[in-house]
Amino acid sequence: MHPVTGTAARFWFATILIFVFGMMAGAAQAATPQQWVKSFWPTAKAAGISYATYQAALGNFTPDPEVLKKASNQAEFTQKIWLYLHNAVSERRIITGRALLGQYGPLLTKIEKTYGVDRHVVVAIWGMESTYGDVLNNPAIVKGTIRSLATLAYQGGSRAKFGRTQLVAALKIVQQGDIPINRMTGSWAGAMGHTQFIPTTYAAYAVDFDGDGKRDIWNNIGDALASTANYLKKSGWQGGATWGYEVVAPKGFNYKLASSERTLAAWQKLGLKRPGGKPFPRAGESARLFAPAGAGGPAFLLIKNFKVIKRYNNADSYALAVGHLSDRLRGGGPFTVDWPDSDLRLSDSELVKVQELLAQRGLYSGDIDGNIGSGSRAAIMSYQETVGVEADGQVSQKLLEMLQSGK
Repeated sequence: MHPVTGTAARFWFATILIFVFGMMAGAAQAATPQQWVKSFWPTAKAAGISYATYQAALGNFTPDPEVLKKASNQAEFTQKIWLYLHNAVSERRIITGRALLGQYGPLLTKIEKTYGVDRHVVVAIWGMESTYGDVLNNPAIVKGTIRSLATLAYQGGSRAKFGRTQLVAALKIVQQGDIPINRMTGSWAGAMGHTQFIPTTYAAYAVDFDGDGKRDIWNNIGDALASTANYLKKSGWQGGATWGYEVVAPKGFNYKLASSERTLAAWQKLGLKRPGGKPFPRAGESARLFAPAGAGGPAFLLIKNFKVIKRYNNADSYALAVGHLSDRLRGGGPFTVDWPDSDLRLSDSELVKVQELLAQRGLYSGDIDGNIGSGSRAAIMSYQETVGVEADGQVSQKLLEMLQSGK
């Protein structure tokens, strides 16, 4: 065989290099779980994690396929707030919560005195987050926290940074001896215990309320509920105040004011009243109007504690559910104004049609995608004003029919 020389030699040398570097790049992109564990060790070590803890937690790591599936699912589903509330503030959750308020009365009194947070709100969050601990016993939901977070960190993508940060925090919890690895359980995304703290929230706010040397939010009800109260307190909870008030708007009320914030007394001068004519206990408090169904449903004036509840979950629907459930646990009744159901009949194509018809009138210039956001609602309000109906910005079957009629 003749030796390869000149141009041919350079060609084959370049081909070999491309092949080798391609294999190296492929290997980097497709690291095995154990290769990833080895590569992540310096990060854990720098955070103070011992090698013994690291090996015990991740020595046999394999990704959880269910976590990978959930993490890669980017589909979003927007549920009507009244459907969400119907499920969240269920009769079962109300009855169970009231029973637990009685069962843990002395403990809740102590927590309330220590942190100044309303016991009904603390129990409502317990109910919302884990159905008062029921989900902790559901093998279809509960997962090993270390494995879940390591899976998120290993898979890369948008959740990798979250996974790495929370994994290190979780390893610290194990190393501190608060909970053994095999008993550190939570959701697929790492929310743990009765009131679903992620590891960094646990590190910052969990408390050892009974003084046994461990912050056990998985098995110790006192630690779990006190940790929640501590979190709310440090987030700015105002003791003695509620989350907000249901209000009734007068006919012809200008719902464009919903984007503003003013005192309860100022809102009252604009015509907003509590059902039954009840006064606002602290009329000087600042509040914003929240009318998710416009003139066709309940309206609320939300004060500072509502924002504090949103520290748990940054969604108005979640905070409203917690607030309403806490009121029901206290003995209150349903909202005095019923929720609408007319716009439940609108399909995705009908929502697109609403935007198209608004655009044809020069009222809407956003994306025609069926997503009824602030731009669409502003256009709807403008249209409603031109035809002389209450301008609440709500999409409905009646609105579509009016648009289609050419009014």
